[in-house]
Amino acid sequence: MPILSAQNILLRFGGPPLLDNVSFDIEAGDRICLVGRNGEGKSTLLKILTGEMEANSGDIVKKSGLRVSRMIQEIPAHMEGTVRDVVMSGVAAVTGNHDAGDSARNSHAEAILGKTGIAADALYDSLSGGQKRRVLFARAVAENPDLLLLDEPTNHLDIPAIQWLEGIVSRLECAVLFVSHDRAFVRRVATRIFELDRGRVRSWDFPYDKFVQFRDQALAEEEKANALFDKRLAEEEVWIRKGIQARRTRNEGRVRALIKMRQERAERRTRTGSVNMQITEAERSGRLVARLTDVTYSYEGAPLINGFSAEVSRGDRIGIVGPNGSGKTTLLRLILGELKPDSGEVRLGTNLQVAYFDQMRTRLREDKSLVENIGDGQAYITLNGVKRHVLSYLQDFLFSAERARGPISALSGGERNRLLLACLFSHPSNVLVLDEPTNDLDMETLDLLAELLADYKGTVLTVSHDRAFLDSVVTSIFAIEDGGNVFEAVGGYTDYENKRKIREKEKANAAKIAEEKANFKKNAQAQGRSGAENAENSANTAKKRKRSYNEEREYAALPEKIEKLEAEIAGIQAELAKPEVYTDANRIIELQKSLAEHETDLENAYNRFGELDAI
Repeated sequence: MPILSAQNILLRFGGPPLLDNVSFDIEAGDRICLVGRNGEGKSTLLKILTGEMEANSGDIVKKSGLRVSRMIQEIPAHMEGTVRDVVMSGVAAVTGNHDAGDSARNSHAEAILGKTGIAADALYDSLSGGQKRRVLFARAVAENPDLLLLDEPTNHLDIPAIQWLEGIVSRLECAVLFVSHDRAFVRRVATRIFELDRGRVRSWDFPYDKFVQFRDQALAEEEKANALFDKRLAEEEVWIRKGIQARRTRNEGRVRALIKMRQERAERRTRTGSVNMQITEAERSGRLVARLTDVTYSYEGAPLINGFSAEVSRGDRIGIVGPNGSGKTTLLRLILGELKPDSGEVRLGTNLQVAYFDQMRTRLREDKSLVENIGDGQAYITLNGVKRHVLSYLQDFLFSAERARGPISALSGGERNRLLLACLFSHPSNVLVLDEPTNDLDMETLDLLAELLADYKGTVLTVSHDRAFLDSVVTSIFAIEDGGNVFEAVGGYTDYENKRKIREKEKANAAKIAEEKANFKKNAQAQGRSGAENAENSANTAKKRKRSYNEEREYAALPEKIEKLEAEIAGIQAELAKPEVYTDANRIIELQKSLAEHETDLENAYNRFGELDAI
């Protein structure tokens, strides 16, 4: 029996219905991802489910006593109190008592508070955006709901926090309905998909990759059926317009059928088109974009960047990753010369024209319309030498003329990001700096952006926590790790993650060997001088052991094997990044299986090389 049932929900703000007789059921334990293009009404639907907004018609039928909580998409500008106060307010919302007398709920809230990894007595307003998201998630879960609604839960979270969230959500006993455009998160969490398209919700009882396969088949069939319908309608229109001879033989039933077909065609809602993006490119920069030599930068005495040296060349596509508050935006500003390092040197190249995508969207002027934000009072802009009307340009980004003349305040988060991209790409550049560009963008637009950046002839610097986006766009990673150390890895995020795991394993092995040596020395001293001499002789004998003939051959062949495996892994990841693969679920599963096998073989090869090298 469903815990919640939506029945014929209709919502209209003028024009076509935003929600057009939407119906679906949510069962206990479901983990459902609600997908759809920006502006389709996903957040609005969540508000209707919680009762924050009323539909024009339709019913929401809930199981008796059903508790529903929602984590909103936006981070509140100001909230009073500490982290504990904010999380416990979720319990108070259920019990009606801020002291939370219900001990079971209180202990549940304390447990989820502890899992955030944030000091309970820290002031909420002092936290970073990612930390605030974790606290808001904890507050929603602290209400101990039967149905948890999450609106873009991964926004502003760093990758470890997203992985933490994946684990928490996957283990929750309550039903979860969430909106997310993070493809990796959706793959790991969702067991069902709700697709909101042209006002209707279609339920798919599949995980994400299988949903993509079946959805694309359904869209192809729909397109084929529409083409046949339009062909038949055109034939009937020709028939009805024939002369007297045709009118003599006219069948009244055929006329009525034609009228019905005209009405059906008029009511058909076409699927929202794809964004048509192009970047206005400036003259080429010099080969060198930036060279950092032993750069160190601290904030309030804490090192953010520690002794980092690197060179950024024209055409590089670099992803910058790291925990929230680790200094990713600071590193961007150091590379661009906007910040002066405490020590070290930053040398900038020549003829740099930088376009900057700000994750806080400060470039957008809230008091202006979309047209005014793009054109600065001018009706036309010039893109790659071609003059374009501002309204026509905005239509490429799926903004209608009516919407383009309206205020920015009416836009959803994804639409604001699309507008910011439109602003960014309308100015000539040869260096693109994108600070969290993927927040709120729908998956289709993300795919197009990734494809556009792959073809961009300039240099790309991007901060992102979207692992799939990084794998499909960047050619190298700057990862800010503990103590402000920056590790540079060739390839996408998956390549960096594999190398990090190998480094951690090597570090753990080195620590284990050091511990064993220390224990050995301690035991030898305890046994006395004679025992120590015997142990030392035994150690020397073991140390002097040489590799056997077969081990020597294996040791000599391992570097070539490792290099070959790394190249094959890079090839598989490149194949996964191709847009045509996204719609082939079987191919994705085949490639992911092959990737996992190759990564296991690579890790075993590294381990074996370390063992033989120690002899």
